[in-house]
Amino acid sequence: MGACGSAAPAAESGVIRPWISTNLAVSIDGKISSIAHQPSGWTTREDHARLLELRRGADALLVGRGTLEADRMTMKIPGQEHQPLRCVVSRRGVFDAAHPLFHSPGGEIHLLVAENPGCDPPCGTVHHGTLAACLATLAEQHGVKRLHCEGGGGLIRALAELDAIDEFHLTLAGHTLFAGHGAPTATGLPGGFLPNSREFEMTHFDPRPESGECFLSYLRRERRAPARRDVVDQ
Repeated sequence: MGACGSAAPAAESGVIRPWISTNLAVSIDGKISSIAHQPSGWTTREDHARLLELRRGADALLVGRGTLEADRMTMKIPGQEHQPLRCVVSRRGVFDAAHPLFHSPGGEIHLLVAENPGCDPPCGTVHHGTLAACLATLAEQHGVKRLHCEGGGGLIRALAELDAIDEFHLTLAGHTLFAGHGAPTATGLPGGFLPNSREFEMTHFDPRPESGECFLSYLRRERRAPARRDVVDQ
């Protein structure tokens, strides 16, 4: 676990960043959760196994605080000796000191706090600044070449607005219909469109009719991935 304390302010940079992949499950109507923000666990065991497999090869995992708390995540890769950095984004830096993340062995903890510079999280290295600046810091100062984001939708939208998503993994869960205007989507609550289009090419299509799910992967066009630390056949 990372030592308690604060990192130096991240240098603003929109160019240098890790290769970023994301992973989400969506209902048949495009929602990632219910209006009440139902925790994960509504998809199959196969989807959960894929979630863990997609973490392999990442130097860092990234989630928003809301997702961390709703799913009680520890952000680890079972059976792997080298564990990725565990990075959490929070607007105000208010964390539950009893959360399992702060009491579970694993990779170093890095907390990005966009506002409230006087916050005092339970433990971990604290970064103050923008998401773009934090991504640059992870790449330049912590050797993060591959970062894997597991939501939530608001964080993925922020990455999309930066045009910082290189791979997009998706589980389409045809067995679930959440509905409701207030239910979050893959890019947060329904609202305005991105400033311009993001073009992806489908690279993986794996329908599972017996479970009502389909596993998909998309690659940002005109971008090449660096070599994986641990190549995984998906």
